[in-house]
Amino acid sequence: MLMIEKEPNDAPTNAARKMPLHLQISAMLAREIQSGVLVDGEKLAPERQMAAQLSISVGTLRKALQDLEQKGMLNRVHGSGNYVNHSVQADNMYALFRLELINGKGDPTAKLLSVDRVTKTADMPAFGQSDEAHRFRRIRFIGEIAVAIEEIYLDASYASFISESTISDSLYLFYKEQLGFWITRAEDRVGVAEGPDWKPDNFEPTSSGPFGYVQRLSRDQKGQLAEYSRTWFNPQLVQFVSRS
Repeated sequence: MLMIEKEPNDAPTNAARKMPLHLQISAMLAREIQSGVLVDGEKLAPERQMAAQLSISVGTLRKALQDLEQKGMLNRVHGSGNYVNHSVQADNMYALFRLELINGKGDPTAKLLSVDRVTKTADMPAFGQSDEAHRFRRIRFIGEIAVAIEEIYLDASYASFISESTISDSLYLFYKEQLGFWITRAEDRVGVAEGPDWKPDNFEPTSSGPFGYVQRLSRDQKGQLAEYSRTWFNPQLVQFVSRS
């Protein structure tokens, strides 16, 4: 199994460690709802059973379920249980994450490598109102496994300057809380490609062959093209999954 070698104190992201536990649980469940693992109308397991399975307290679980209810992703019926309400537009920071481990499960996190304001290049599709974009380069993890590297371009009209210290684990959460807009839709084009020239030397896709490759165009809540991204993933470890 190929992984990025990390120092013992090199967590995937500091922001992920700061996120309250109930929000981590809420995000995990929301992602399973949006991806179709939990289907519309499905009744969740009893709360005490779920809490035991997740190794958390019932109180923490109830806070997570309340968060999902507020986001419109769960119907909580007194005396009956908790039922999935699949809402495509629900506020879920990982709803559009499509990579899944081939063997096993885990929560997605990210480690930011750099953020820079750059001029858009001719090979990019048209998006946004500016000739410049904020470029984020990151390593993506599922659990502790490094599975992908990505390059995300946010149109510069959304912010004049972005500091690394303000960026959270989820860019979509950062967009909403810090920049005042949010991503609602994305179009993905999947293929294969060689790795970029900036990829870490010890991140390789397979013993032979290219990376899996995803190009994404994302729209904000007003329907405007806000973001373009490129992701190179390790096909030995993960696969691209889209459920409808």
